[in-house]
Amino acid sequence: MKYSSQAQDILDQISTKTRLGDLRKIAKEIKKDHELAMELWSTGQFLSRQLAILIMDKKQLSQELINKLDQDIRHHSEDEKLQLIDWLMANQLSKDKKTISLMETWENSQSSLQRRIFWYYQARLRWVGQTPPPNSEELLSKIEASIEKEVPEVQWAMNFTAAQIGIFEKKYRSRCVALGERTGLYKDEIVAKKCTPNYLPKFIAIQVDKLNK
Repeated sequence: MKYSSQAQDILDQISTKTRLGDLRKIAKEIKKDHELAMELWSTGQFLSRQLAILIMDKKQLSQELINKLDQDIRHHSEDEKLQLIDWLMANQLSKDKKTISLMETWENSQSSLQRRIFWYYQARLRWVGQTPPPNSEELLSKIEASIEKEVPEVQWAMNFTAAQIGIFEKKYRSRCVALGERTGLYKDEIVAKKCTPNYLPKFIAIQVDKLNK
């Protein structure tokens, strides 16, 4: 496939040695260019798609386009897939009222990636330092009822939301810890040194201890 000279010039700068910081520098120079973003996205390459996400125009992210991006992302390996969908949420979808409104409708989406985004965004509202939204009771009840039935990529985001509720809202803390003990999710997970485990009792205890120091 032949690309525009601008796209080809950028693609020539990207290799397996390219780091996230390098992509951010390129994106900073480009700023916002939706047409170029879509051209880079069309390459199907992981790093090119990461860069594309950084320079997309969030105002042009309709549900139809998001569905297409979602389908494209599914062709990547598991790690790349989750990095791309989370990257899209953090760098674009969470930055505009229209796309935030879309995310808030994805709780029961047929797309597991969009359900993941729904839950990950709810968690993000808490750990970015804002006052927790007033829907924690509702969310926690839904997590308790359905987390064990969900696919792993959504399960992780639900678990992460429960962790953030337990960390930042003391009245729900014991309930979130009990959820982790009941489900046993991530209990046997081995994590790298200095990384926080996903097992709720440990996750919440470690993060609360950090907040209290």
